Amino acid sequence: MAKRKLNRRQQWRVDKIQQEREARARKRAHGAEESLEQGDLGPEQTGLVIANYGTQVLVESDRDPALRQRCHLRANIDTLVTGDRVAWSPATGEGSGGTGVVGARLERHSELQRPDRYGDLKTVAANIDRIVIVIAPYPEPFANAIDRYLVAAETTGIHPLLLLNKTDLIDDRNRAALDDLLTPYPELGYPVLRLSTKTGEGLPQLLETLAQGTSVFVGQSGVGKSSLVNALLPSAGARTGALSEATQKGTHTTTAAELFHLPSGGDLIDSPGIREFGLWHMDEQALLEGFVEFRPFIGHCRFRDCRHQNEPGCAIKEALAKGDISERRMNSFLHLRNSIDLEG
Repeated sequence: MAKRKLNRRQQWRVDKIQQEREARARKRAHGAEESLEQGDLGPEQTGLVIANYGTQVLVESDRDPALRQRCHLRANIDTLVTGDRVAWSPATGEGSGGTGVVGARLERHSELQRPDRYGDLKTVAANIDRIVIVIAPYPEPFANAIDRYLVAAETTGIHPLLLLNKTDLIDDRNRAALDDLLTPYPELGYPVLRLSTKTGEGLPQLLETLAQGTSVFVGQSGVGKSSLVNALLPSAGARTGALSEATQKGTHTTTAAELFHLPSGGDLIDSPGIREFGLWHMDEQALLEGFVEFRPFIGHCRFRDCRHQNEPGCAIKEALAKGDISERRMNSFLHLRNSIDLEG
């Protein structure tokens, strides 16, 4: 995807907004430093960013999960997102206004990114262990769309899981097609769960899986991601409202993403933006690596610039002929590569 070109007035507005943001950041940093100097903060400890409010973050203490405070950021701190682990100092004195201070961001083991409006990659959540790709009988799922999500997950190094939702809608008209669609994935190392929030089928298995680490749901509109979140976290809406009331920030409490602790264990990071996660900027080499069964054959083609279509000595095509790569996955690769070429 090519970056959008801005005219002079648009560029002036972008620069002006950036200057205003930098000024606000300096003001916040100054306030944080004053709180530190006045001794209105407790000793530094580690914590977890469970919500991001743009200019501040909500941090949960590792020592005492019941302790949650909005926090300013110290000067020159790296950008924070939901899921980040941080070193922070909670507010203790009246001079802090009840607002703690984040002093440093700890190392991330994974990042979930998506392009912003200018085509630049922006991190939207951190330290995720699992991407749950949700599909359903309706809207009808397609292999290209599933493989698109799988490739995107592979590029992050975050383990993907396929979840067939709304199994109560499966009947004789779509059962065979769905079985045929999903059959190849377990052989590639991608587990498949089947679930219905109406009948309860598969819910215990999903909860057991989600109990390990931090997960996100992704998938196209209409597959029931919101219903899944509500089924797993019936109090999520109430908690969000309570946070807004407790912090008395009114409409400024909109979050890019929020982290919830699941009752049965594990965490779930959720936001509409994350649910629409997809394939980002990548070159053909990264796309090839995203198809796990292609990896043993990458770099073994006769020609360095092989396009894996009609060239002689193509290792990928030879693997296809031997059955090491399925024709369906090969078609998905070619389809995605063409879409990248068009976006670029």
